[in-house]
Amino acid sequence: MKDNPFLKQNKTFLIFLFLYLSLIFGFYIDENLNYGAIGDWLHTDKPVIEALSKDIKKTLLGYESFGHRHSPLYLIFLSFFHKLNFSLDLIRFLHLNLSILLIYYFYKCLTFKFDQIDKSILLLISFSLFLSPTFRSLSIWPSTRIIGMIFFVMSIFEFLKYQKFSKEKYILKNLVFLIISSYVSPNFSVFVLYFFFHYLKKENFISIIKYLILCGILSLPAFYYLFILDINFLTAATPGSSEEEKIGISFNFANKILIISSIILFHLLPFLFNKSIFSEFKKIKNFNLILFLTIFLSSLFYFNYVPNYTGGGVFFQISHYFFNNNYFFYFVSLISMFILCFFSNENLNNFLIFFILVISNLQNTIYHKYYDPLILIIFFTIFSHYLSKNFLIKKNNVYYLYFFYICFICMRLIKNYIYI
Repeated sequence: MKDNPFLKQNKTFLIFLFLYLSLIFGFYIDENLNYGAIGDWLHTDKPVIEALSKDIKKTLLGYESFGHRHSPLYLIFLSFFHKLNFSLDLIRFLHLNLSILLIYYFYKCLTFKFDQIDKSILLLISFSLFLSPTFRSLSIWPSTRIIGMIFFVMSIFEFLKYQKFSKEKYILKNLVFLIISSYVSPNFSVFVLYFFFHYLKKENFISIIKYLILCGILSLPAFYYLFILDINFLTAATPGSSEEEKIGISFNFANKILIISSIILFHLLPFLFNKSIFSEFKKIKNFNLILFLTIFLSSLFYFNYVPNYTGGGVFFQISHYFFNNNYFFYFVSLISMFILCFFSNENLNNFLIFFILVISNLQNTIYHKYYDPLILIIFFTIFSHYLSKNFLIKKNNVYYLYFFYICFICMRLIKNYIYI
């Protein structure tokens, strides 16, 4: 039987259509793969949007009373539609379609960085975000995280252009989009360290001072809101080890290092099934290996994260559900640290990314949703390693990524079933 010429010519579009319709179907059935997404919308975001639509000034001045840990900026945007008598479901549907901009800008980054790679492969990589449980949940149930990530990826796109053309306009665009993303989702603000790390290599001292002043000026409204008006929503309480205990910000980086490194490993799994990696392990410097082993052992000593906090990542949850202890999680964390050491060997760029991912989460709880699909996007855009390009050479490799996300969705469904 001959191939259908229509299907052959429109295969990529049909894949996009199928995945988009799957998201619409998820919207229709109130899909909630991240489990907590619907609760965050109903009990945290929705009340703020309704209050903002009635009295924006009063709501912003009393924002802490809502117990919301996220920026009110995007909620202000959504409240305008509520004020225009848009139903909450219509607002959700509008947000769902805005979220697809993340896929678009991710694709733009891919085509710019990998201009020699078949565009159909790059499209399939970008379409894989449709299968990310976090993308699906936070698109269906409006979240500031997705919108902040869109502006963050836009800032990455400008940074990639700067790396190629070294023009000032791309620095300015990069910083402006990064600041917007930080206003929407403050976790992205720490990536300013990454970009300035690269700008310091090429730009003169006067230019660096100018860019720092620009960042400072654009950040003044946030500082005024947080520190002058003293509306510090960032420290809103998160779950503690008991129902009575509430913890906001935690500086126990031992918890963050082990959990976040295990989450990074989980999202890098589709790219680690490469024979060349094993031959590269022997090139790791002894100093780097000792450094990462020391970090692991130190983190092990101070680790005190418990299931009551909620979150903790896939391996932490598996360790407690099946073994009722941390031992399996510690074993995976050791492997995670070894993999991070491998990627950071003679590469300060990658080490800096790992460092930023750790310090970007200052709250007590560590949720998987903060790193999905962020790790995938970073891996293909600002991560420095031959694995990202090698993965794109063969089209069949894309199927591994899709298989990974399908397995991830199944894991989320099983977890949700257990909770229910």
